[in-house]
Amino acid sequence: MSKQAFELLILGSSAATPTANRNPTAQLLNIAERFFLIDCGEGTQMQIRKYKARFQSINHIFISHLHGDHFYGLPGLLASMHLLGRINELVIYGPKELEEIIHLIHKHSDTYLNYPLKFVYTQSTSKQLIYEDEKVEVFSLPLKHRIATTGYLFREKPLPRNIDKYKLEKLNVSFAEIHKLKIGMDAIDNFGNTIKNSDLTMEPPASRSYAFCSDTKFFEELANDIKGVDLLYHESTFLDEKKDRAKQTFHSTAKQAAEMAALSKAKKLILGHFSARYGNLEEFLIEAQSIYPHTELAVEGLVFSI
Repeated sequence: MSKQAFELLILGSSAATPTANRNPTAQLLNIAERFFLIDCGEGTQMQIRKYKARFQSINHIFISHLHGDHFYGLPGLLASMHLLGRINELVIYGPKELEEIIHLIHKHSDTYLNYPLKFVYTQSTSKQLIYEDEKVEVFSLPLKHRIATTGYLFREKPLPRNIDKYKLEKLNVSFAEIHKLKIGMDAIDNFGNTIKNSDLTMEPPASRSYAFCSDTKFFEELANDIKGVDLLYHESTFLDEKKDRAKQTFHSTAKQAAEMAALSKAKKLILGHFSARYGNLEEFLIEAQSIYPHTELAVEGLVFSI
């Protein structure tokens, strides 16, 4: 079985204020044609159009916290989906207060959406399973910021085992028994003979995972929740020369993000949420790669595939 899609599109990578070249935080994750929007800073819908993403295929939006650079683009996005004729339910995951904010905006702007809007509340005290289907599961992760904030862990469920079709063609096996082979069990052919799973199947591609660690100060315990993740996005608002400022504002430096990648044994690190004070981002890369070589920058328009 070939691998299904697992791609992350960067839509925004700036911190509190946008710059001429960087929009506030937003990302679009595609896992097996399930499109998850992660944070929705101002201008996100324009970025979605710019990079020709599948606008109406987004059925789940995950908001990390209620600082404006992470959700101010949401009301406009919801309105555009309405105006473009959306009828399918949209699920928003985030702090409980987000529902109140959106309903208040709609109340005072006399806005009525043509599609159902569902809110799933997150809590920032422990790891929590908040979404699951037959192929994907999503957990919220507690972070440490100035207000209640969660990261998100997206994990692909184990794929079925690969069956050797040439060997299978020579056997008389029902569809029910083939399903048992795919999930790792032995099977019985139509003559009552046992078919060992190891004789007929091969290991599937390894399951993949992505951790989105939004605004947070560095704290070692986070590594336990994201251990061995394939792709890690960790905020790096400042360079290490501003580590005192990072601590004061409950943010992280590029060096600290690299330390978290090493601590969690992530396979690749993406830096983002850059303060507007920095024009040249190469210093972030140099600082992080000195500790964790497998580091890249979250530049708008880049696609990271696993």
